[in-house]
Amino acid sequence: MGLSACTTAEAPPPAATTEAPTVAPLPESGNLNAGSYLVTSFAENFEITVPDGWSGDGDGLTKDDPDNPGEGAVFVAWWPAPYVSTDPCAWHGALVKVDPPAKAFVDAMMAQTSTASTPPVEVMVGDYSGFEFDHSVEGDVDIAACDEGKFCIHAESAYQCSRWYSTQTERETYRVVDLNGQRAVVWMAQYRPPINPELTTEARGVLDSIVFKSNK
Repeated sequence: MGLSACTTAEAPPPAATTEAPTVAPLPESGNLNAGSYLVTSFAENFEITVPDGWSGDGDGLTKDDPDNPGEGAVFVAWWPAPYVSTDPCAWHGALVKVDPPAKAFVDAMMAQTSTASTPPVEVMVGDYSGFEFDHSVEGDVDIAACDEGKFCIHAESAYQCSRWYSTQTERETYRVVDLNGQRAVVWMAQYRPPINPELTTEARGVLDSIVFKSNK
């Protein structure tokens, strides 16, 4: 009778696993290190990437013009904008609540008196669709003579302006996104003339870095 060796096969080692890097939440305030941050202000979170020299306050980022230290020059913001003024100069009693779809906000902004907007274009912001357009003052408006000296663009309530222009030279680029029934409004603005063109380009890069990601 022959004898055969009895061997037991060894189990293969477990496959190595790697965890996706965690994006740090955006601090509530203070100067920021260059890098990516997670913002949780809307129904879906978004990531935003900033270079050196930016600071934040939880619902927006800003950077000074290096040629004018201490003077804010550009910002990227995303605070709520449920109300849009029909007349940004005579805005008392003219802040109208806008329906949730992104298109409703765009239409309201296009219809504002004394403002100029570029035609809205459809964009994808990560996993979600929306619209982009530029917005500014049109004509020779005496902002000092407007209600409370503010050229009011939109607001968080029907009685108090949240976003206004102080000068005719302010310029904004908006991205308005549909998030499963909730509207997200993000924008980039320059508001301290004259603006270094490189700083405007940098702010646009921060806006472009915003990516909404579906949890599904």
